[in-house]
Amino acid sequence: MIVDCHTHVRSLNEVDTSEHLAATEAVDTCIVLASLDDSRDKVNEKLSEYVNRNRARMVGFAVVDPTQDPIDEESLRSQIQGLGLQGFVVYCALGGFHPVHSRAMRFYATVQEMGLPIFFHNSSHNLKSCAVLEYAQPYLLDEVARTFPDLKMVIGNMGVPFVDQTLSMVSKHEHVFADLTIRPGKVWQTYNIVVAAYERDVMDKLLFGSGFPLGTAGGCIETLLGFNMLLADTKLPSVPRGCIRNVIERDSFELLGITRSAGQ
Repeated sequence: MIVDCHTHVRSLNEVDTSEHLAATEAVDTCIVLASLDDSRDKVNEKLSEYVNRNRARMVGFAVVDPTQDPIDEESLRSQIQGLGLQGFVVYCALGGFHPVHSRAMRFYATVQEMGLPIFFHNSSHNLKSCAVLEYAQPYLLDEVARTFPDLKMVIGNMGVPFVDQTLSMVSKHEHVFADLTIRPGKVWQTYNIVVAAYERDVMDKLLFGSGFPLGTAGGCIETLLGFNMLLADTKLPSVPRGCIRNVIERDSFELLGITRSAGQ
């Protein structure tokens, strides 16, 4: 079972969805995260239409700004059940709100009651200049995890550039995970992230992701499986191939409590 837990579709037009569908051929199923490219209602509706046409291959996460959107259970359930989506994605840095904003905390409480996961998309990859990098720091989620210990959380992109904070978070909290979304061309960054996770003994808390369209599942899988060849001419530490394969083949849906549709 290979799950790509981190993909996007640019504008959800026919060209972009075709590219996304082609990229997902390398995996069994994937999570499609709603973006901030348009009004959140429109984005969630378009995402719903796309993933529901391909229910056997993907699930969608609705985008929410808890400081501006309705966060009562009825409203959130209408997004999930009415649109056929199975989790939420938040953009604290891009949205310019602190992860423990009072309304955000009420949002987390409701989502925990609903038993749904939240993907924190706060990495510095391609952040706009208006984004608040301070709010991207994974350690800010520690209060969230302490307050809501049953809330399933994913720290996107390994929390780059705050990887050490991410490793501390996934090590400390049972239901906090991170997605190992690498950039195959960034050899030194990839090497350091994987070795650091292995040395911290948290490889079991990592989920595979490609970050499509910034990367493809096939390319990321190939790079990870050939990890020990990245710096083969050096005497730097290696990581057992089995540990890396376990990340790639991990059933992220089961860990995040996501129900598969018929045919998945």
